[in-house]
Formats: sequence, structure tokens, C-alpha cells
Amino acid sequence: MHLFFQELKRGSEKLGLQLTDDALNLLLKYQDALVLWNKAYNLTAIRDPKEMLVKHLLDSLSIVKDLPHGRLLDIGTGGGMPGMIIALCQPDRECVLLDSNGKKIRFLKQFIADLKLKNVIAVQTRVEDVDAINELGHFDVITSRAFASLTDFVEASMPYMHQKSQICAMKGLIPCEEIESLKTRFESQVIELKVPRLDEQRHLIILKNLLDQ
Repeated sequence: MHLFFQELKRGSEKLGLQLTDDALNLLLKYQDALVLWNKAYNLTAIRDPKEMLVKHLLDSLSIVKDLPHGRLLDIGTGGGMPGMIIALCQPDRECVLLDSNGKKIRFLKQFIADLKLKNVIAVQTRVEDVDAINELGHFDVITSRAFASLTDFVEASMPYMHQKSQICAMKGLIPCEEIESLKTRFESQVIELKVPRLDEQRHLIILKNLLDQ
């Protein structure tokens, strides 16, 4: 059994998730690969595996039960947060992980190949690239943990959205002014997240297109 198996299991249960042992083991394989590649490629500033468990795995898992269904795009995925973690937990969901950083996408592609994952692909491109927009098409759910600005994330997401798409942005503090500025275009839902062993504010901002009402 993996050193962090029980800790991850307890943490995921506190988040209201009932993950299978297979899913938990996949998540820990992902973390082990991230730790290994991080030594050479500097994929994340967090280097301690125990801290990684909280700030990457559990933090990303905190949004899973509130995510709408459907095909998912993770913009600015970096080392795969939260997109890869969602894909490992929900093998029936098609996930696309997008980032412009070559070494991070190489890591994700290698991990996908090593584990023969069928529901997730990693794509190296800039989010505004016209060819990527045309090739990838539309998504039901668009996530990000990386965008500093909610309004910038919305603008980046628009070409990948259909009328019923939902934007799911991971945030620390609630970006009240930005939400207010978007209210003529989007209905917003703010969900407070409680990440086990993380003493920091976390929120999930879900935006639905008002044109769909």
C-alpha cells in the first residue's frame, strides 16, 4: 500500500467523495510521477510530497462533486491540476488538458501513455490559437486553477463554449468585483470549498451563460 493511501482516502471522504481504491492508487501514481519529473523539469514550486497531497491532489479534488457533467477543457493545466485529477477520478468523462508550456505537456503526455489512459489528452498550444480552437471544438465544462483574472479566463474560454457550457474557476478569495462585471452575461454561483489540512480560503465560481435562461 502507498505511504499516503489512507491519508488520501480520508481526505477525499471529507470532501464528500467515495473514490475506488483503483482511483486513489491512480492519483498517487500521478503524484509520484509529478515528484519524479519535478526534480528535473521544475513542474511545480511544491516539492514536498505531503504538501503536494494537500495543495495539489486534495485541492483539485475539492471541486469534483460540484462539477457539471460533460466534456471538459482545463485551460492552463500546468502539471495537470485540476484536469488530470478529474480525469483519473472520472474515467467516463472526456478531458482535454491545455497549456503552452512544452515540458509540462511532455510530462502529461508521458503519464497518459504510461498508464494507457483513454479519456484524457494533453495539448500544447496557446489558448487563443485559432487552429486549436477549430480542432478542439466546444466543451460542456471549462476549468482553470491558473488564471489570475476571472474576466481574462472568461474571455479565453469563450471560443470553446457552446450555449450551455459552464465555466468553473478555482479561486482563493471571492473575486466580487469581477463577478459583478460579468453579471450581464453570466449567472454566477459561488461555492465555498473546505480542503482538508489547508488553512486557506478556496472557492469554486460557476458561471452559466444568461442566454441559456
